[in-house]
Amino acid sequence: MQHSELILIIDFGSQFTQLITRRIREANVYSEIFPHTISIEKIKELKPKGIIFSGGPMSVYDDNAPDIYDEIFKLGIPILGICYGLQLIAKKLNGKVEKVDDREYGRTECEVISPSIILKDVKPKSVVWMSHGDNVSKPPAGFKIVAVSNHSPVCAIENSEKQIFGVQFHPEVHHTEEGEKIIRNFLFEICKCNGDWTPENFISKSIEEIKMRVGDANVICALSGGVDSTVAAVLVKKAIGEQLICIHIDTGLMRKNESKEISELFNSRLNLNHIHIDASEIFLSRLKDVEDPELKRKVIGNTFIEVFETEAKKFKNVQFLVQGTLYPDVIESVSVKGASVTIKTHHNVGGLPEKMNLRLIEPFRELFKDEVRNVGRALKIPPEFIERHPFPGPGLAVRILRAVDKQKLDILREADDIFIKAIKKSNLYNKIWQAFAVLLPIQSVGVMGDARTYEYVLALRAVTSVDGMTADWYPFEPDFLAEVSNTIINKVRGINRVVYDISSKPPATIEWE
Repeated sequence: MQHSELILIIDFGSQFTQLITRRIREANVYSEIFPHTISIEKIKELKPKGIIFSGGPMSVYDDNAPDIYDEIFKLGIPILGICYGLQLIAKKLNGKVEKVDDREYGRTECEVISPSIILKDVKPKSVVWMSHGDNVSKPPAGFKIVAVSNHSPVCAIENSEKQIFGVQFHPEVHHTEEGEKIIRNFLFEICKCNGDWTPENFISKSIEEIKMRVGDANVICALSGGVDSTVAAVLVKKAIGEQLICIHIDTGLMRKNESKEISELFNSRLNLNHIHIDASEIFLSRLKDVEDPELKRKVIGNTFIEVFETEAKKFKNVQFLVQGTLYPDVIESVSVKGASVTIKTHHNVGGLPEKMNLRLIEPFRELFKDEVRNVGRALKIPPEFIERHPFPGPGLAVRILRAVDKQKLDILREADDIFIKAIKKSNLYNKIWQAFAVLLPIQSVGVMGDARTYEYVLALRAVTSVDGMTADWYPFEPDFLAEVSNTIINKVRGINRVVYDISSKPPATIEWE
């Protein structure tokens, strides 16, 4: 999608890069992340209103340290460097960067020592979040020092004439008291953004673009029942009406009664008169004895597309497939950082097989999950759809570790249903980003009555998050966990032990596979 204003974030490997994007979008300005290898031609083509250099884990003097083309400083586009980004600006423009004895990590006090555009209306002294082992010891010619800290004689610099700015701390992290103000100063005082990137504007632009792209062709949409595909279907239907053909495929990997319930809701509440396909047998037969999680995803993705192709051929002039791909899917699957690795592939990322004749419509490829929810609210989609927890495309197949079969699926469905109902009964569902159960490939000894049992271990997982990029485990009351555990063990034949996962992301992922 073409955006009237864009802030380009150049990533040098910081753990906070996605946070920069989010802070800018929260100010109703569109932003997007690109690797530091982005070409000058691409930057010119994008026509950003401003550029932000992210932080990064390396020293600017390290071998193979991420670099940037010199010409970027001659484009006349405002630049803000954060941490490594500030040091890179200093190095590239003939300032001086040095390793320091007293490294700064965590909260520290920053003092504004000179009037400054980037620090306009920022308190004279405020807490900022630091994370660095190098310092700018001498700013480049033409730059003035506008803030200092105990261990950073150069805490913020600016060259208002060239519109290049740098801060040693991380304004995107919520521990930085005046961080939001600093980011807004860059967006509105320096880059002169309008801040018109709203759900309503996104909807009207998307409708316009989808209409133009589709013309008189027919479009099919995979309705999983999740937030992303549901909102995508409603948006596309608004654009092209009856040219949209919605199909829900029951893979046999759904939660308890899910396919039946969402099918009724699609038609009665959202007017998405969809086709319901029960393909559970084919999915389960192809997953037989498949243990590797990446292979599971591939088998499910390929089978899904195959079933879709078969259905699409029943309609004339079908040229497009709608998918609810999100920005974090793209970031995790397609390496955005110069030095990042693929953590897991998402079955709806990376395009379609060459043999498939359908082109993709991915209206949310640039959005985070909470932004999709905001679009859904603006489209007046009922809360029971908007507030649903995320559910992986491969379904319960990635919540049964190793091989999948119907017996394990039925065990997991029952246990998961007990867990989710208990969460809803305690009014916790909307406080939790995602909650689910995982069936582990291990069995343990137990005692039921006077008999010895040897049955499965079930893990419960519940996390809080804003966008799925980072997550913390939810601190349930011990009594809640005890009751859920007892209910599952007593009611679900095949489970005799329940554990609770208290890992955060990172280092763990939210899903187990």
